[in-house]
Amino acid sequence: MKTTLLMVWCAFVVVGPARAQVTTGSQGSVTYGHHHLNVTDVAAHKRFWIDALGGRALKIGESPAEIVAFPGVLVFLAARAPSAGTKGSTVNHLGFETQNIRAAVDRLKAAGFPMVTRAELPATYEVRDDLGRGPGGNTVAFVMGPDETKVELIENTALASSLAMHHVHFSTPDVAAMRAWYAKTFGAVPGTRSGMQAADLSGVNLTFNQAPEAVAPTRGRALDHIGFEVKNLEAFCKQLEAGGFKLDRGYTKVPALGIAVAFLTDPWGSYIELTEGLPVPR
Repeated sequence: MKTTLLMVWCAFVVVGPARAQVTTGSQGSVTYGHHHLNVTDVAAHKRFWIDALGGRALKIGESPAEIVAFPGVLVFLAARAPSAGTKGSTVNHLGFETQNIRAAVDRLKAAGFPMVTRAELPATYEVRDDLGRGPGGNTVAFVMGPDETKVELIENTALASSLAMHHVHFSTPDVAAMRAWYAKTFGAVPGTRSGMQAADLSGVNLTFNQAPEAVAPTRGRALDHIGFEVKNLEAFCKQLEAGGFKLDRGYTKVPALGIAVAFLTDPWGSYIELTEGLPVPR
């Protein structure tokens, strides 16, 4: 029985210029929960997420998974070689706020992780020494983590911690439809962020950009799936199914870990886990 439960677990295993407000706490029934990564080298990812970016290692119950915790998100590291990086999938990159972006970039560079800021920003952004400054005044940087996991950093000097969850950046052939789907399905509030279409959920901004070419589903790639923490998950799943939405995995309790899970895929191929009871630091 214990082996079965562990297999189930392994399977799912901020405010600045020109940016949308990221809501915090438990203001709604859906909050952001976790990123689940497929990784070639767990040690390399721990050097990236813990040593360079300042996350802390975390163990949850009987789970064998390697987990890194930041305010607002858990990062699961599954030892499984990914099929490709984040670019080219429906989730182009993950975004974090940092209290001191210069210090964060210096740590990343010293650790040997490539900064790709100029390549990832439009020409309207000034880029100097791996830092980009947009027309609205916000300072950002992009880094490629192990397995071509693209991460954006946004400076917020008022941040209470050194690094915290900020946004999930989608790439889609239909921005309006995707934003409307996340608003309808999860209650995200439509808005904009730095001139891009976006929507806010408690603890996260969802940003939607027009894909320049066809995008692939996330499942099996460096970012295998994203995770939302849902209050009263069983009722939420029943509501989705009553509306005609087919879940990849229905509501499932994992008693040994004190959580419940379910899985679905959005219409563009973003694999999503729903959890209830995951201890996400806020």
